[in-house]
Amino acid sequence: MDLVQQIIERAKSNKQRIVLPEATEERTLTAADMVLRDDIADIILIGNPDEVHALADKLGLKNIDKATLIDPENNPKSEEYAALLAELRKKKGMTIEQARELVKNPLYLGCMIIKTGDADGQISGALSTTGETLRPALQIIKTAPGITCVSGAMLLITKKPEYGENGVLVVGDVAVTPMPDANQLAQIAVCTAQTAKSVAGFADPRVAMLSFSTKGSATHEVCDKVIEATRLAKELDPELKIDGELQADAALVPSVGAKKAPGSDIAGKANTLVFPCLEVGNIAYKLVQRLGDAEAIGPILQGIARPVNDLSRGCSVDDIYKLVAITACQAMDAK
Repeated sequence: MDLVQQIIERAKSNKQRIVLPEATEERTLTAADMVLRDDIADIILIGNPDEVHALADKLGLKNIDKATLIDPENNPKSEEYAALLAELRKKKGMTIEQARELVKNPLYLGCMIIKTGDADGQISGALSTTGETLRPALQIIKTAPGITCVSGAMLLITKKPEYGENGVLVVGDVAVTPMPDANQLAQIAVCTAQTAKSVAGFADPRVAMLSFSTKGSATHEVCDKVIEATRLAKELDPELKIDGELQADAALVPSVGAKKAPGSDIAGKANTLVFPCLEVGNIAYKLVQRLGDAEAIGPILQGIARPVNDLSRGCSVDDIYKLVAITACQAMDAK
């Protein structure tokens, strides 16, 4: 069974409630129908009911009636949600009138449903920007305990079973924080290891903090940041298996790891890679994807107290379908 199918089966084993706030978007509604058909998650759709049903009929979808459908303009819980949102944002000066308008916004409404315990995760981005997806999540759901930095992980499924976990690697940050400081980088390491467990199913995440230096082979302030981040990550999670700074070959290749970092429990055995900055991470995964013919799944947002994931506006139906299963796996672990 390949990794994607494992993720789907894990989602099926403990169904979560996933909000899709862009319910009148064709790809989203088609993916929702497939998820409901395959019994992967319970789906909450946000949109005008007449428009959703008309689109479902146009597309020939047969399973949409299994979803919970919420009309943002006629929601019996609107006043309850508005009062809570105004309370959450009162220090920022939000009035009840502003809150009443915001809870009609599907992205805000979805996050309020999660905040009140009536859903477990949300996916948007087929119609919305990353900022529009993240803003309500950070204002309402907020970050996980001990975490102040949101980041994005990627699953890389390679054709090299000798590396990572039978060819699978989890890497971060590839999507959100451009130039993390040592504390943020430590948080990214802890969160990426958690994603490796909850989504990739790694029983034993082994985290390599990557740099252009291995164990002092070069000296520079950017190497110092990685070394400090490794130390801080161990403080954040004393059980975390992590080492750094390591070059990529020392992290992945046993013979190189033994030579460059003798005595390391991670060198040559890493299955989870943390890049020193977003620029490196984004370039690296795309090179592996294009030149190494690896499958890249994500980015998977991490660091939010409940999973909220962001799609590319160019996403496919299959992308949304897979991300529902991924979000469900994250949600199981976030409870």
